[in-house]
Amino acid sequence: MAVPFRRTSKTAKRKRRTHFKIEVPGMISCPNCGESKLTHRVCKNCGHYKGKEVVSK
Repeated sequence: MAVPFRRTSKTAKRKRRTHFKIEVPGMISCPNCGESKLTHRVCKNCGHYKGKEVVSK
């Protein structure tokens, strides 16, 4: 098995890992109550989805 000739520096390692980030899920504001919610989900506060009341609160 091949062994690296030189140790990978901290800078080179961090440059390679810049793309491994935690991404925030797509959040939108509810058109009915204005609270932020995940896309394609029923709003937890008012129970609306696509302008219709799905869950009565």
